[in-house]
Amino acid sequence: MTDTHALPVSYSSEVAAAKAEGVPVVALESTIITHGMPYPGNLDMAQSVENIIRAEGAVPATIAVINGNLHIGLEPSELEALAKTTDAMKLSRADLAFAISEGRTGATTVAATMIAAARAGIHVFATGGIGGVHRKAEESFDISADLEELSRTPVIVVSAGAKAILDVPKTLEVLETKGVPVVTLSQDDFPAFWSRSSGLKSPLRLDSAERIAAFQRSREALGIAGGMLIGNPVPEKDEIPAAEMEGYIRRALINAEAKGIAGKAVTPFLLSDIYYLTEGRSLTTNISLVENNARLAAKIAVALIKTT
Repeated sequence: MTDTHALPVSYSSEVAAAKAEGVPVVALESTIITHGMPYPGNLDMAQSVENIIRAEGAVPATIAVINGNLHIGLEPSELEALAKTTDAMKLSRADLAFAISEGRTGATTVAATMIAAARAGIHVFATGGIGGVHRKAEESFDISADLEELSRTPVIVVSAGAKAILDVPKTLEVLETKGVPVVTLSQDDFPAFWSRSSGLKSPLRLDSAERIAAFQRSREALGIAGGMLIGNPVPEKDEIPAAEMEGYIRRALINAEAKGIAGKAVTPFLLSDIYYLTEGRSLTTNISLVENNARLAAKIAVALIKTT
């Protein structure tokens, strides 16, 4: 089904049916497919995440731009083709419209996925970890557009916290300044992606998907704009302790600086280098946390329908 109003937007048959029938939908980003891991592991991961969402009673909507067309949900053949793509742009708020207007193919980051999800009437989005304030941002001014998007776009973002390669304390400070609710599920400490705890107290805590949905409905009733960030700790069996991870991160940062890596290339380089340094453990943890986030996001989406 194609939306012919203003932009070339296509809904997968599954998402179109869900929207028509009032079935809850969960948005998924696509940079983790094109920039997060190689084929065919990326396809296996994407299919697994989509199936987890279906098992919880919701419908997955993987979002991407393909040849200038914004896709809200991908057909199986489209998902496989995207997983094999090697030259997809990495799209955020600044370049999402550029890719559409120029007929390019690109994968959506957290910010771009939130924009597309909100436009499609999707209220919950599952990702791995959000971007934020980079280390030494006082020198580089490198701060992810994800934080600004969370302050303005009404989507619940389920993550395993901020990526631990970032300056997590400053990231939380910026979110507080922008009025973004940060809620951690079932623990007092804010998670740090590969690790269950960042060592920082979470601003807020809720212990179920139903309570998160009720919180969001209260925000809507008050007319409070913007999104909400959910910190969902990685399952304990798959975590890499924070102290151990910090050693790998510091080594990867040194390697990035030595190679002159900057801008959008920093995060993919660090994730790749950390994969090498951890002998693949970081990827196993990454897949686990993404699947865990998809499960929680689907439960929140279902609970939101019930509280309507």
